[in-house]
Amino acid sequence: MKAAVLHAKNHFVYEDIAIPPCGENEVKVKVMAAGICGSDTHKMTSEWKYPLPAIMGHEFSGWIVEKGAAVHHVELGDRVTVIPFLPCYSCEHCQRGHYSLCEDHGMIGSKSFGGFAEYANIPASNVLKIGEIDFEEAAMIEPLAVSLHGVLNIEPRLGDIVAVFGAGTIGLLVMQCLKMAGAKVIAIDISDDKLAEAKQYGCEYTINPLEDDLLERIDTYTNGRGVDIAMECAGSKITQEQCLLITKKKGKIGYLGIAYQDVLISQEAFENIFRKELTLTGFWNSYSAPFPGEEWTKSVELIREGRIQVKNMISHRFSLEETQRAFDMMINREETYGKVLIIPNGEEHNE
Repeated sequence: MKAAVLHAKNHFVYEDIAIPPCGENEVKVKVMAAGICGSDTHKMTSEWKYPLPAIMGHEFSGWIVEKGAAVHHVELGDRVTVIPFLPCYSCEHCQRGHYSLCEDHGMIGSKSFGGFAEYANIPASNVLKIGEIDFEEAAMIEPLAVSLHGVLNIEPRLGDIVAVFGAGTIGLLVMQCLKMAGAKVIAIDISDDKLAEAKQYGCEYTINPLEDDLLERIDTYTNGRGVDIAMECAGSKITQEQCLLITKKKGKIGYLGIAYQDVLISQEAFENIFRKELTLTGFWNSYSAPFPGEEWTKSVELIREGRIQVKNMISHRFSLEETQRAFDMMINREETYGKVLIIPNGEEHNE
């Protein structure tokens, strides 16, 4: 089969590799759409910690074209999305159903071969049927599950004013989930294009901190109280501190963005944690019990029912052969982009 094989940091080679038959508890997925995650591009500019050569891609969907002898809950021809996390199921955290905290987990697309290939062998427990959902939309189920994991656990209430930092893929999905929960959403980003997109998904207010005074605008929108909840989805040391400055007394802050450098905060920001008795919660990955959790099953339902819109968030599509070009475009920011997909097998069709 053809695959975009990573041989060194940001060095992909489009080549033929062998793929073995399915194991007893595996299925073979013909990959129809695979998303490039922001963490993927970061790995190409910082440090690759996993075995090489590698096949990346942890956000993908496709057809089941082969299955092992012990697999009975899915059939050949089923349309599925892939759950990339491989919990050990035996550590203390897995035993408690806290799979995201697993001490010995695997990960499809880094520790094992992923979706930037024509086919992928996947543990049968790691596929979820999607029915007639479009394959490109199904490749968005993983980031939606990440977003929903944060929103479900931060527990917004009807009428809450919530500030969301970062209007990238995760931020926009968090905003849509918050709107479903009845919250009023303030989108914060330094890109006017991203803020315009946030408006399309129903955000009441937008703020570009490069153009407006963030604290003054928050005071205006909240009558000087501060926001009920702040959700950090940008992964910036600046926004990670700003959450502490704009949240009301007894308010809540959810951190979804990855910290890529040391976060040093001002005295005022730190003192707000205890003087305002803020609740800070981190959200890692997207899993709960029973695995993979309601984040995944609800994500499938929300896309199927059209209650969450993901198709318009896809800005670019590249063939498998163009994987290097796709990464270069994103890393060098040659164009404004949203979700970027790799399409390994051309137009979708039934097997």
